Amino acid sequence: MPKKLIFHIIIVGMALGTAWAIRGQFGHEHGAAWAGGIGVLAILSLSRRADWFKRMPAIAALGAIGWGVGGMMSYGMVVGYGRGTDFGNVYYGLLMLFVIGALYGFIGGGAFGLALESSEQKKPKWASLITQMVAGGYLLWGILIYQLEWRMTPPRSELWAACLGAAFALGWYLYRNNFHHALRVALFSALGAGFGFAFGNFLQVMGNTTGMAFNWWNVMEYSLGFFGGAGMAYAVFSRQWPTSVAPDKWANLLGFVFLTLFLPITNVVQAFDMERMINMTENAGVSQPETFAPQLFWGSMLLCVLYFIVIFVIYRKKAGAAFSADYALTNGFLFSYLILYIILSNLITGIFFGIHHPNQYLYWVNLAVIMLYIRLNKQEVMDYEVHPEQWKTWGRLIGSVFIILALLALIAINSHGEMSGAQVRF
Repeated sequence: MPKKLIFHIIIVGMALGTAWAIRGQFGHEHGAAWAGGIGVLAILSLSRRADWFKRMPAIAALGAIGWGVGGMMSYGMVVGYGRGTDFGNVYYGLLMLFVIGALYGFIGGGAFGLALESSEQKKPKWASLITQMVAGGYLLWGILIYQLEWRMTPPRSELWAACLGAAFALGWYLYRNNFHHALRVALFSALGAGFGFAFGNFLQVMGNTTGMAFNWWNVMEYSLGFFGGAGMAYAVFSRQWPTSVAPDKWANLLGFVFLTLFLPITNVVQAFDMERMINMTENAGVSQPETFAPQLFWGSMLLCVLYFIVIFVIYRKKAGAAFSADYALTNGFLFSYLILYIILSNLITGIFFGIHHPNQYLYWVNLAVIMLYIRLNKQEVMDYEVHPEQWKTWGRLIGSVFIILALLALIAINSHGEMSGAQVRF
């Protein structure tokens, strides 16, 4: 594998890993969508493809929505299984985290890949696809949970089954309509995110055994994003893609508004609730937290609105009538979008008010590395064509992951005794 390709993969992994770690402060579909959008933007920036830049807002929005779908899944109990002391429960927990992470990656990578593979000769029927995914999700959720009662994480939500049905519908659509590049992106994203989630749980457990005061849960989140982003980047950069469909002004405009206004405001409304803000400001020793907390909320809302206005004015002035981006606009959008996410994360955790969270400072370090690499990157287009994977190759890859997770489970159960937060499934 060329060294340049390896570096590109690492940088995309860092971008999505950083954003997914930040997503831990926000959660759910809206937080996952913002993180997914940042991973997609990193790939677009490094690709240096003018046809993709012209559709940047629409492509990034579709990728963000795809990664956000999995945010409906519950995994707190499953993480607890990985903190147990017997092989059966721990291995089950790691395997189920692999499934959950893979669903994140498959739907996110598949939607992104489909947006990239859209051409004048082959355009996806988005309305039909969404209908099929909703129907598949509802059908499989009903069969697995209510008919067969195959529950992964009782008594929590079992919407993983709905995501599984949606993923099957998406995969079948991509396969039968010959969107093979997009299907490959979905598969590699799934493999990376699934392994990353399970491996991250292992890292979290091992980190907690050290006694070091650090947010090890955040390490698990970073691992999911890093490996998911790496898998998605490898799939994109190791294929030659057709020329993209012509940009659509309204698709770009809607994507831009979705990314820069709807997602930030939704994240602030959902995450900056008064009780959480009052507790944070009390811990920071802020006087009159009942008064300061609402001010912090409205200040964050104002920040998001100002961001939208400034970016819209700059973008509209330089993008032209089709609302299309270029290399400079894509880079600027990526960096400003990630900076806003980091600032909101810093605000909600209170580091601006004296509360110490080392991981919050590491986000800025990651940002600096990503920005420096992208600014120094001189590669015009990443279009490596690797040997196509056979089905037996995928069997070996998945089998290897299962073996690795079994070894990690053995290491984990022999590294600690009773651990807080542990759960027992069987």
